[in-house]
Amino acid sequence: MKTCKVLMPSGGVGSGIHKEAFERGLNMAPDVIAVDGGSTDSGPYYLGTGEGKYAREALKNDLRIMVNGAHKLGIPVMVGSCGTCGSDYGVNLCADIVEEIFKKDGFRMKIAKIFTQQDPKTLKEKWKQGKIHPLEGAPEITEKTFDECSTIVAVAGIEPFVKALREGAQIVLCGRATDTADIAALPIMMGCNEAAAWHAGKTIECGGVCLTSQHFSSVMAEIDEEGFKVYPTIADPDVKATPYTISAHMLYENANPYQLTEPSGTFDTSQAVYTQIDDRSVYVKGTTFTHAKQYTMKLEGSGPVGYQTVSIVGIADKGVCADPETWMNNLTQDAVSKLNKYGFSPEDYSFDLKPYGYNAVTGAKPKKGMPPPREIGLMLIVTANTQELANQISKVWNPLLLHFPVYEGGLMPSFAFPFSPAHIEKGKIFEFKLYHVVDLDDPLELCRIEYVD
Repeated sequence: MKTCKVLMPSGGVGSGIHKEAFERGLNMAPDVIAVDGGSTDSGPYYLGTGEGKYAREALKNDLRIMVNGAHKLGIPVMVGSCGTCGSDYGVNLCADIVEEIFKKDGFRMKIAKIFTQQDPKTLKEKWKQGKIHPLEGAPEITEKTFDECSTIVAVAGIEPFVKALREGAQIVLCGRATDTADIAALPIMMGCNEAAAWHAGKTIECGGVCLTSQHFSSVMAEIDEEGFKVYPTIADPDVKATPYTISAHMLYENANPYQLTEPSGTFDTSQAVYTQIDDRSVYVKGTTFTHAKQYTMKLEGSGPVGYQTVSIVGIADKGVCADPETWMNNLTQDAVSKLNKYGFSPEDYSFDLKPYGYNAVTGAKPKKGMPPPREIGLMLIVTANTQELANQISKVWNPLLLHFPVYEGGLMPSFAFPFSPAHIEKGKIFEFKLYHVVDLDDPLELCRIEYVD
């Protein structure tokens, strides 16, 4: 029976690798090391700038562990969504780091760089041809939207990974890809069960999150012609795969607990059977895969929409903490009155107050009977057309944040700014502008592959 073992070292390149668990995983004879490098989870800034959120040294640490392990066993390394957002910059950054590792450690392996960042001109042609369609919740777009995006990536499936492997690549560094593609590629290429490969990819995409104790540790998926097995590589006997933890991972970052759509089709787990085959391993079979009539790639685009300035003030005044909402409403009315008086147009700026320690995270009113907060960290976020305007708006708020009384005519309090200056320039901000799919006749049409041998 055809089998393929995929070692997932962690939930993402740069998040850290448990060395002991990884070494144990290598001793279990995997056929490939696969890991996700990012996603859009961290917001539109990283996609808009094309930059990553992890430190370069953190990326280098994880890549070095994986590359040396792969060289030791003579197996490939697959990385999807390099550099957090999968931009061309992220792919080149990871390739440069791997080159440094080769130079220092004295060996070489063939690198494939798969670029999925898109030229707006290409996509505008697709738009004119009616080949770009919105996903649920996508914003309305026009032809101009493609130019408004500073970075656009297409989300790759398994096809560019397979092509790179067949052309002898040993280190495959891909731009934006589905979280499952780098895991499913080799098993499908080897002839293992296609549905099982996709389901296994979804299960182990975030490393040990699919286990009973969510260490940042390695996990193994063993795909065969009927299904797949998942088990931890860490020695800790309390870390296990169970039918509950494996089946539950379909709920993770997924609107549908039974189905997940990939560029080439959709896999369905509604008839899957999860069997505990020993204390720490689960075997899954019964997943099905339906090929799409039209191959599509998801498009993600982000562009600048203004500038922000942030001010933070610490408050421990009992009067404010007893009724933060009334105080903030009065504070806001006073601030808006002053801004209007000074001639600032409401159309040129917006602001938001977030009272941490009260309800900044949820935005919901605390339940009745809850004791008042002991202290509040009030954050003012100003968004404007320019950085200078955002700064000026925050400076109008400054004396109010420092001294605004609990009630009109009351004693003037003094709160505390943790920084000087009190305002912090956050700089250019971005928002997602594309959440669409594009119809393709060739799965590799929007991918470019370069080899470094």
